[in-house]
Amino acid sequence: MSFCKDCIQGVRHEGEPQGTLEIIDGVTCYVATPTVDYPKDKVILFLPDGFGIELVNPKLLADDFATNGFKVIAVDYFNGDSLPADIMNSGSFNLEAWLAKHGNEQTRPSLDKVIAVLKEEGVTKFGATGYCFGGRYTFDLAFDNVIQCAVVSHPSLLKVPNDLETYFSKSQAPLLINSCEVDQAFPTAAQAKADEIFGDGKFAPGYKREYFPGCTHGFAVRGDIKDPLVKAGKEGSFKAAVEFFLEHL
Repeated sequence: MSFCKDCIQGVRHEGEPQGTLEIIDGVTCYVATPTVDYPKDKVILFLPDGFGIELVNPKLLADDFATNGFKVIAVDYFNGDSLPADIMNSGSFNLEAWLAKHGNEQTRPSLDKVIAVLKEEGVTKFGATGYCFGGRYTFDLAFDNVIQCAVVSHPSLLKVPNDLETYFSKSQAPLLINSCEVDQAFPTAAQAKADEIFGDGKFAPGYKREYFPGCTHGFAVRGDIKDPLVKAGKEGSFKAAVEFFLEHL
């Protein structure tokens, strides 16, 4: 695929999803397919945050990656039990209990099933774009060298510096981190540690970190676009991801 920064189509903030819900080996997925010719051997795995693929936000993002020439598979690894959309307004929801039910043993098998089917269909190159919870799985897939290009936006559940060091030693996948100013899950100290480990050309496959001031955790998917800095962060992180995939996948 030729690399043309000026040709990148921007991210939409509202509208109707254009993709389809499909069942892949028993796993519900949102599939966004380019309307123009595209490389059939490449797929971007869209690994959502705890709200899963039910909200319109991830669907629109998946569509936008497809508009830029990539087939996208957004995987429901929560098996229909993602976080409720109104959790922010609920004082009674037990997040720790939910996380306990959605550990690696419960969620990773769905992801592996989808990847296995895609490989059978001829996909040989995988990119992954992971948001929050999905950042954890992007790292795990990179550890196993299942993916050839990794993008994480405000990742969570990472052990710093251990996971960063493991990525450096085990993975061959170029890594882009979209980070922000206020993020308890991946704070500025973790961002600095990533730069220390990967930066200045130390990670041969390729490394880049974007930083978006005025943004908080979740900005790349569910940010309040009425705030101009957050809107710029959402748009900027998407553009950075597309550019990274165009260059490395």
